Amino acid sequence: MDHIIYTSMTGAGAAAHRQAVLAHNLANVSTEGFRAQLSAFRSVPLQGDGAKTRVFALEATSGHLGTPGPVQRTERNLDAMAAGNAWFAVQGLDGTEAYTRAGSFEVSPTGQLLTPGGLAVLSDGGVPIDLPAGADVSLGADGSVSARVAGRPAQTVGRIKLATPTPEDPLQRGDDGLFRSASGNPLAHDANARMLAGAVEGSNVNPVDCLVALIAAAHQFEQQIRLLQTAEADDKSASQLLGLTG
Repeated sequence: MDHIIYTSMTGAGAAAHRQAVLAHNLANVSTEGFRAQLSAFRSVPLQGDGAKTRVFALEATSGHLGTPGPVQRTERNLDAMAAGNAWFAVQGLDGTEAYTRAGSFEVSPTGQLLTPGGLAVLSDGGVPIDLPAGADVSLGADGSVSARVAGRPAQTVGRIKLATPTPEDPLQRGDDGLFRSASGNPLAHDANARMLAGAVEGSNVNPVDCLVALIAAAHQFEQQIRLLQTAEADDKSASQLLGLTG
């Protein structure tokens, strides 16, 4: 009787995890530059003595949906969208170099270029970008950051680091929502990468598909719970029969 219990338990756990992932994606349908998280599971036969009739559900390696989100035009001078598979390099709270697609930049009171979450945007030299006080800032397609002060000609003060991951060293999402290379090493600056100024990238989550998948996952969870309830009922019936024959 314990066979069906443990099999259903792993199935219910997998369905519950999938529900959590889908709910997280749906909550970020309006988050700038968000990449939908993927969940995958595989069937693993139980190894051991006896007939191998039990199959458990285990989580397989999952990642994120790499499709870019829609272009959202803002015409704001500090907004930018990385083109293709390029990513903006930022400094994470742990001090390491991380990557994001959120390009709605801001200037701190101290004149540092920041992400919407307050992280320092890194230059192609791997250091934060500092801007003159009171400067009018503009962004170029190659990642260049120009500043104009008191009517003087604009001067380039830095260039945003645009990094493009490779199949040999892909990006992985961290617990802080930022992405880092699988090797743990900073990616090289991609001189050929470009960005679109005056626009930001929207979330690549499809709300309709996400809702349909969420409903399907809920039904799968209910089915596994019914199996557990059936196992409980069968166990009670078996105990009563044993009591009668004893």
